[in-house]
Amino acid sequence: MTLLPEIAHSGDRTTVSHADLHAFTARVFAEHGIPDRRAHLAADALCYGDLCGFDSHGLFNLARLYLPLLKSGRIDPAAQLRALTDLGACAVVDARRALGLWAAAEAADSAAERAAEHGIGMVSVRGGTHFGCAGFHAARVADRGMIGIVASNCGGQRIARPPLGALTMLGTNPLSVAAPALDDHPFVLDMSTTVVPTGKVRVAASSGERVPAGWLTDDTGAAVTDPAEFDRGTAHLRWLGGDPDTGSHKGFGLGLVVELLSALLPGAGLGPAPEALHGDGGPHGRDDDIGYFVLAIAPDLLRPEGEFAADARSLFGTLLDCPPAASGDAVRYPGWHEAELAARRRRDGVPLRPRLHRELVELGLPDTGGGAR
Repeated sequence: MTLLPEIAHSGDRTTVSHADLHAFTARVFAEHGIPDRRAHLAADALCYGDLCGFDSHGLFNLARLYLPLLKSGRIDPAAQLRALTDLGACAVVDARRALGLWAAAEAADSAAERAAEHGIGMVSVRGGTHFGCAGFHAARVADRGMIGIVASNCGGQRIARPPLGALTMLGTNPLSVAAPALDDHPFVLDMSTTVVPTGKVRVAASSGERVPAGWLTDDTGAAVTDPAEFDRGTAHLRWLGGDPDTGSHKGFGLGLVVELLSALLPGAGLGPAPEALHGDGGPHGRDDDIGYFVLAIAPDLLRPEGEFAADARSLFGTLLDCPPAASGDAVRYPGWHEAELAARRRRDGVPLRPRLHRELVELGLPDTGGGAR
């Protein structure tokens, strides 16, 4: 299940140009000690969420997540990445609490450079902080004509319970796979291993909206549609697959795969640690010492140059040619809708929810009076 762009309910939103949002975001990061180049790359990563329709991982998190982490010292704005092991094709890196929006992009670039030499490149990171949309970092690899795989755990933060378990043990543990597909429309799968990430729950709560049945349950397994119940500790996220009898073990298993690759491999903070056994059943722990797994594969070094790209165009083009079902909606692959939406928003502006727009104006975003669209 890919995270579908949050396109609906735009009638009461204020539209701001992407260029203005990006310049504002880079400036705010710079004002909080982030070096200029990093600030601009971090702004790329954060604004990607708003461009592609993932409101929960875009500027919604600027004042709620990143600035408090910077002000508290849990993010070190000047931290330099340090290689702990470097074998050429693969490396283990300590991010040392650097801004994850930047550090994960650097890891993706490093993995791609290694793949360009060796055919495959892997960078395993510990000591990380929240890195925004996994798809942004995987797509950086795809932009080079490669396959990118990016995963992250949530450090010591525990959000979701194992199927049939009474205590939270894992985070939402996102996973992304990206690859070249059709022109300007890469394949980008970007998903949490829970039904939704916590950000989507919190976006709904901040806007006073209900969430669909199936996102949250209470301790008895009954559906909860009030998103505020999550942060009150009276509702918890479900895994992909829903219930044990409909496949929740698959989402839970994927979450453990992410924990294994992104955290256990580099030695980052683990969700299932002994202290997890002392929780009260609700979310607990902090998302410090996050682990990332970044893998790049260079098909043109493994096959005759150009064959992979041609076959990818055939594969994804064939999917688009699949006749639609009775609903009449056209068949699309993960990443298509996001690319279309990003192109429109670069041209026409990014719609912001009223509360978020007010927050950003208070932080210094020029209030141009763009109005609702």
